Amino acid sequence: MKKRIVIPGELVSEERKKVGPHVFVENGKIYSDSLGLIYNDSQDASVVALHGKYVPQRDDLIIGVVVQETFGGYIVDINSFYFSFVSKEFIRDRLQRGSIISAKIMSVNEINEAELGQVRFFFGGEIINISPVKVPRVIGKNASMMEALKLGTGANIMVGRNGRIWAKGGNTQLLAEAIKKIEAESHLSNLTNKIEAFLKEKNKGVKEGDLFEQEKR
Repeated sequence: MKKRIVIPGELVSEERKKVGPHVFVENGKIYSDSLGLIYNDSQDASVVALHGKYVPQRDDLIIGVVVQETFGGYIVDINSFYFSFVSKEFIRDRLQRGSIISAKIMSVNEINEAELGQVRFFFGGEIINISPVKVPRVIGKNASMMEALKLGTGANIMVGRNGRIWAKGGNTQLLAEAIKKIEAESHLSNLTNKIEAFLKEKNKGVKEGDLFEQEKR
């Protein structure tokens, strides 16, 4: 089965086949209607749209979720168009389905399959999702936005380049609201100041020091 990335309007197949998602037929030929990854075998032709998916880049820090254990390692969902694999040689703790890890992208091949390394296992916490292209706004200049989010929610936070944010402790519900606001208003200037004001307003009535106590949990 051939796999390659195509753009809207690009030829997928000149053969007569059963068509799947994100393709259309014109003059007997099959074309893509989206930026995506071709799935083209002897009988079927379709495209998996890449909108909202993470495109791996070497040295990126990502947050993944274990989806399956195999004999030699673990299959990990990194919010990309392929799962990644981590060998048990590089992990001290035994992982389970649903375990959250952070990892570094060590290499990426021609069809954007990523090799992971420097794996770290998180004990507890939860994941908040955001479009990968909005991640720089969550971090902010000199990590200013991350600092505002930590101080305003009392949560421990790690931001993955793949559009996943790990959070533990503090007010994670408020954090999720702030992340949603960042995603919706990422085009605006002075966004860090706006988020600081938003968090300050939401925290009215909270006793001084409570957020710092939550952060310690």
